[in-house]
Amino acid sequence: MTKAPVLILGGRSDIGSAIAHRFATEGHPIQLAARRSDDLEMQKSDLELRYRIPVTLHEFDTLETAAHAAFVAGLPELPEVAICVVGLLGRQQEDERDLEAAIRVMRSNYEGPAAALSVLASAFEARGSGTIVGVSSVAGDRGRASNYIYGSAKAGFTAFLSGLRNRLAKKGVHVVTVKPGFVRTRMTEDMELPGRLTAEPSEVADAVYRAVVRGRDVVYVRPIWRIVMMVIRLIPEGIFKRMKI
Repeated sequence: MTKAPVLILGGRSDIGSAIAHRFATEGHPIQLAARRSDDLEMQKSDLELRYRIPVTLHEFDTLETAAHAAFVAGLPELPEVAICVVGLLGRQQEDERDLEAAIRVMRSNYEGPAAALSVLASAFEARGSGTIVGVSSVAGDRGRASNYIYGSAKAGFTAFLSGLRNRLAKKGVHVVTVKPGFVRTRMTEDMELPGRLTAEPSEVADAVYRAVVRGRDVVYVRPIWRIVMMVIRLIPEGIFKRMKI
């Protein structure tokens, strides 16, 4: 039986690549979308040879929101699962001083992904089926001085996914929010990460696959993050604003 295709927005990233391998293992054709998609030819060949599934490459820039509709219309086949792992961590202290850099972080983590998934949501709704997965962040659970620019964008993205899930709940389309916490990737390679709270890209991929198969709504890749963020959210504002976290 032929499996339905899976679209990965942000296919160049470590997490995107791991997700591609996870779904390819199950026999799903893969649509990899990223900027400079021609550079992904080696990844495409590896997936095709390793799993004997078709892989297509698609040029996609999350910040070019006016082109998102044409991008979706140009796909060889509307996917059954669309996964957005696009993101930009930025550097908090630099972004506080550089407005353009801050705007890029906010657009890369909220505006662009939300716009792309809006187009896909409408196409899925018209068809009456599909699953949308947005990889957000625990950083969006409460604004903290150490990463509030990135966190605020992820908070917006989390709220967007929640509303989209509510809108499409009776339309045959499911929406999943994934919150990885720290992940050991190229984006975090210069950071000292706590082992118990840090996942590998393969863990995120497994969590995404399980969430799609089981119809989960909100997933913390490592369950301990659910507890950590619940505690952080419950700290009274008067105390919280004096903390350095």
